[in-house]
Amino acid sequence: MTPKFKLLAVLAHPDDESLGFGGTLAKYAAEGVETHLVTATRGERGRLGSQGKTAEPAEVGRVREAELRAAAAVLGIRDVSILGYPDGALDQVDALTALSAITGHIRRIRPDVIVTFGPEGAYGHPDHIAIAQFTTAAVVCAGDCGYVDADRLPAHRAAKLYYMAWRSNKWKAYEAATRKLTSVVDGVPRHVAPWPDWAVTTEIDTSAFWPVVWKAVCCHQSQISSYEPLERISAERHKALWGSQEFYRAYSSVNGGRNLETDLFEGLR
Repeated sequence: MTPKFKLLAVLAHPDDESLGFGGTLAKYAAEGVETHLVTATRGERGRLGSQGKTAEPAEVGRVREAELRAAAAVLGIRDVSILGYPDGALDQVDALTALSAITGHIRRIRPDVIVTFGPEGAYGHPDHIAIAQFTTAAVVCAGDCGYVDADRLPAHRAAKLYYMAWRSNKWKAYEAATRKLTSVVDGVPRHVAPWPDWAVTTEIDTSAFWPVVWKAVCCHQSQISSYEPLERISAERHKALWGSQEFYRAYSSVNGGRNLETDLFEGLR
């Protein structure tokens, strides 16, 4: 009997699940893997509408949560949980509080594989860096019988943890199709941080799912001022953007080595 696998993505904002991880989530959901999503914020510091207008943070958060849930349905995600932490200040959240919350979700869902951002935060985004750090620590704590989360759930050791690891060519294609991504932190600009080819451990073929990813991206209408250039690119360029997903295998209890994986569940099947 084929085992029923579970995949959990722990991310920072509404739209991360579509823009960064959509192909992977759609592919595995279509294959019968039970996919789950934990999102740390409601993205309330984002803009609202095609003109990039601002609105009250609570209203932006309400709209973006609805968009997130619509996109998750398109991608086939079974369950969405929102931690409700402040957008743009995730690294200021009490670490023990965040750790307990994420550990609790890991123990509740009991995933085989967990995916999140890498330690560089894609382009140095502090929220992406924070969720990577919180998730990595939570994976350790979830498997520790001596760690007690807020709900006192039984320990669960995930088999594998992956970081998003886009190569230089993927970032170039993405910025060419949208805009140059910059995160200004403490007055210092940060730019995209591509992973070297040799550091990528896993490449997933998601070419059959790029239309699903684009449909999910389009659910985030409040952010359309940022995504509008994507509406004008060809199908081939869409496929180049969403047709593969690259990862770094940060932890695995079931396999290793230098061979490039083509499946997040390698070693478990």
